[in-house]
Amino acid sequence: MMSGKKKTTIILFSGDYDKAMAAFIIANGAAAYDHEVTIFSTFWGLNAFRKEEHVPVKKNFLEKMFAKMMPHGADKMGLSKMNFAGMGPKMIKQVMKKHNAMPLPDLIEMAKEQGVKLVACTMTMDLLGLKQEELIDGLEYAGVAAYLGDAEEGNVNLFI
Repeated sequence: MMSGKKKTTIILFSGDYDKAMAAFIIANGAAAYDHEVTIFSTFWGLNAFRKEEHVPVKKNFLEKMFAKMMPHGADKMGLSKMNFAGMGPKMIKQVMKKHNAMPLPDLIEMAKEQGVKLVACTMTMDLLGLKQEELIDGLEYAGVAAYLGDAEEGNVNLFI
C-alpha cells in the first residue's frame, strides 16, 4: 500500500558524531522535500538518543559496564576519524559554530519537528541494557520487522 509520498529510511548504526550528523542532515533534507522519513537507530547509533543526564534505572553488572562506556547523548559522541582523545569533536564543533552549522542535538530536534519518525531498536536496547527512561522523548520503540515494513516501501534506504 504505497502512499503518494516518497519514503526515506535510514539505519543509524554508527555511534560517531560525524556519521550521526550526516544521517540527520539527510533526514532533515528529505523531510523538507516532503519525504516520509524514518531513522531506525540500533547498536551504537542509539547513543544519539541517550539523555545527557544520568537516569537512575536498575541494571545488572554488564548493563552498568555498557552504560559507563557509552557516551551520554548526541553531543558527547566521538568522531569516526581524528578523534584525538576528545579534541577532534571540540575542534569540529568550533568550526561548525564559525560556519553557523547546526550541532547534532539541534538536528535531532529539527527532525522531530519535521515529523521524522525516530525509532529505537528494542532488541539492541535489551542487549545493551538501555531503558526507555534513559532515551530522549519523542521516540518510537520497535524491532527489525517494523523497520523492514518502512524500508520495503522506501525510495531511499541508507545504512550509516
